[in-house]
Amino acid sequence: MSFPLTSSFRSLPSHFAASFLVNSNSAKLQSPILMSLPQNPSSFPRHISRSFTRAPANSSAVFRSNLRVRASSKTPNQATDAKLIAISSAVTITFAVANRVLYKLALVPMKEYPFFLAQFTTFGYVAIYFSILFLRYRAGIVANEMLSLPKSRFAAIGMLEALGVASGMASAAMLPGPAIPILNQTFLVWQLLFSAVLLGRRYSFNQIAGCLLVAVGVIVAVTSGSETSQVLSGIKLMWPGVMIASAAFQAGASIIKALFVLLLLPLLSNLKGIPFLELPSYLKSGAACFLNLGGETSGCEGAPLLPLLYIATNMAFNISVLNLLKVSSAIVASLTVTLSVPLSIYILSLPLPYLPNGASLSPFFLFGTLILMSGLVLYNIAQPSKAGSK
Repeated sequence: MSFPLTSSFRSLPSHFAASFLVNSNSAKLQSPILMSLPQNPSSFPRHISRSFTRAPANSSAVFRSNLRVRASSKTPNQATDAKLIAISSAVTITFAVANRVLYKLALVPMKEYPFFLAQFTTFGYVAIYFSILFLRYRAGIVANEMLSLPKSRFAAIGMLEALGVASGMASAAMLPGPAIPILNQTFLVWQLLFSAVLLGRRYSFNQIAGCLLVAVGVIVAVTSGSETSQVLSGIKLMWPGVMIASAAFQAGASIIKALFVLLLLPLLSNLKGIPFLELPSYLKSGAACFLNLGGETSGCEGAPLLPLLYIATNMAFNISVLNLLKVSSAIVASLTVTLSVPLSIYILSLPLPYLPNGASLSPFFLFGTLILMSGLVLYNIAQPSKAGSK
């Protein structure tokens, strides 16, 4: 039997003087609560006397004339908690780096068919997540009230997410690997801007300064240096712009995207110069490339293994972040994911399977990355502590 709030006992008469023990359901409140109730059971109201029993004769309880509640919390094993957080953080960093690297590798065989890959991954996620939702609904974990939320806002989220996924993959297929994690960090800039303008949210000086450092770091990393040493040397300006725009779309999106990826496919396919009437043929060729059907395809080496590895790793990364958030805090999770950025840049600059040439990182690129990382750390550590307590 448990009582979450001691204030619920204020209506009991003060002359109660018997005792009993109460165990709390809280994970952090495991010590017993000692209460004083009347020694004479006949003085109980009928509905109360049936619910409580006298303390044993050998009980060490001390009786008092007034009702008293004493509670103490058991100090958690901080060493165990720290070890769990460290292990969860290491797992999250591993999956985060693998997710970023496989994102680029998956687009190597699908370079000419990024929209097909976006469509495939989207419907794959929908099938998996809705299966999980169905099982949780059947188990009673998800209630009907949860499913009765208004769907109009999710529709807007879906449209933005669709634009972000499709345009992101289209640009990532054309960009060098190290530039992708850098340009993706503009997500923070867009998020701060949209939330300030649309939601009226106010940010601290450190958060604004961190966001500005991120923007400066991105600019320095991708534009500084001689023309030949720039990481985007030889890349059309349109593709970094599309990647930055995809970060803007994803900054306002999170759920339900499959329908809009399908609806926006004709519009987005124009980025690759694919006429609307040729879309069926494009999707058919994309499926053949994804399945890597022998002599019918060329340049699709690595499929379907790399795309499937990316999808599996992306799901594992999402789960690991949620688990880290559960055992630690939002700040720890954010800083852990932030740490994966420089590691991903370094790995993507190395010769990899299906990317044998690697990429040369100029000192300006490294300096810009350092500025960007400083901005991300400054922004995350400036989060108010009360947000974590909630």
